[in-house]
Amino acid sequence: MNLLPFSGRSLRFKIMFCVTGVTSMIILSLFAFIFMNRLSINAMGNSYTSNANLNTLQMLLSDLEYSMEVYNEYHTYESIDSFFATRVKVEDFRKGMQSYPSKNPVYQKEYIVNNLSQSFSHYSALAVADKRANKENTESFEKALRCYRTLITEITELNSMLMENNAKGYINNRNRILRISELSIVFYVIYFIVLLIFLYLMVTKIIHPLEEISEVAEKVADREFDIPLFNRSGNDEIAKICRAFDRMIVSIKEYINTIWEKARTETELRQKDIEMQALYSNAQLKAFQSQINPHFLFNTLNTGAQLAMMEGADKTCNFIEQTSDFFRYNLRQQKTVASVTDELGMVENYVYIMKVRYGQRLEFEKNIPDKIFTEELPVMTLQPIIENCIKHGLQDSEKGKVTLNVGENPAFVLITITDNGSGMDPEKREEILNARSSHKMSVSTDGDKNTGIGLINVYSRLRLYFQRDDVFDIMTPDSGTGTKFIVRIPKHV
Repeated sequence: MNLLPFSGRSLRFKIMFCVTGVTSMIILSLFAFIFMNRLSINAMGNSYTSNANLNTLQMLLSDLEYSMEVYNEYHTYESIDSFFATRVKVEDFRKGMQSYPSKNPVYQKEYIVNNLSQSFSHYSALAVADKRANKENTESFEKALRCYRTLITEITELNSMLMENNAKGYINNRNRILRISELSIVFYVIYFIVLLIFLYLMVTKIIHPLEEISEVAEKVADREFDIPLFNRSGNDEIAKICRAFDRMIVSIKEYINTIWEKARTETELRQKDIEMQALYSNAQLKAFQSQINPHFLFNTLNTGAQLAMMEGADKTCNFIEQTSDFFRYNLRQQKTVASVTDELGMVENYVYIMKVRYGQRLEFEKNIPDKIFTEELPVMTLQPIIENCIKHGLQDSEKGKVTLNVGENPAFVLITITDNGSGMDPEKREEILNARSSHKMSVSTDGDKNTGIGLINVYSRLRLYFQRDDVFDIMTPDSGTGTKFIVRIPKHV
């Protein structure tokens, strides 16, 4: 049986047809269920309407009788106005009541109440007319009262009869709603099962070709190419996919050997490139590490000789020890990395040597937390920065100030070094931060170029060691003068 007479249609049309058809049937069934429930609920809601209407009539008759008595007693304008307004309401209400005799006890009782209401309205109107004419005859008033008492008795009986009938009707309506609900549950269970079967058959018919394509694709993925072609006709999307899949199978048989050979060749080349890059980075890191300013040794020894001549042996000994510690840190076992705490200790040795050299001209301020920083960085990273700050801090002023701050956040240990010099030119800053290879350091070491090379050395070693570019930065301090260097040591490396 062909469930899809529109088999020549597109896949989108088939899916939309199934979804729209099932959705429409569900909506129609829901509307039918809501309509049936509304009818039953309205019937239950109207069960006691007749009792409510009868109570309304009783209240109107009570108001009419009260207005008549008040007018008869006090002869006020308000009472006569209320009497006529209520009498009009009573007459309007009577128009909807039984107006002819009936064999039905309830309708017959309603007919009696209607007539009594008419009589009461008539006699009460005569009583009011006699009072307005100042007649002493109270016969109409007495008849109206007797009629009212009889009417109340009849209304009470009618109310009881209606209550009994309405209770029976309410129970019948409730039972009817329960039966409808039970039948609706059974109906909807069967209805949705039929819909699911219909939808399953429709979807199966649509996706069956896709299952065939999936099976063939799994065989191709397992390198099984001896499979029959689809040779599927038609103009829908699935037929086009089948024809394209046939062409792909034919093509892949021709190119599979070439593809695998190319992949093996590229893998070998990529592995060799990774090994060469690792060797190059290691060699470059060692080359950067070995670049220590040779002039510093000469200046240090010269200062030590001068100090030996001018001062006693204790201070000279202390100076030589600090100098020895500094070179020992730099040259020990040819290490390439050190902890942040070790680097900060080396900086203190270096600053001591520089204070001996420059005396009161050099002021050094440090703010370091009382803790051990175990994070590692390339050895001799901070000394070239301190050297640069001392040089530029004393260049244009009689007294140079260098500030060292150490802090941390969840991601980095932050080391900031600030001087009070004239600052760094934007061109020089960009040259340092944009240095990417060692050939940019092959310039003369005179003057500022030597400083630039030292900072390029620092940045390049940091970048090579941590394999990221955000580990070093040069900024202008908040004071607007001098230079601020920021070294970010990543945690958890």
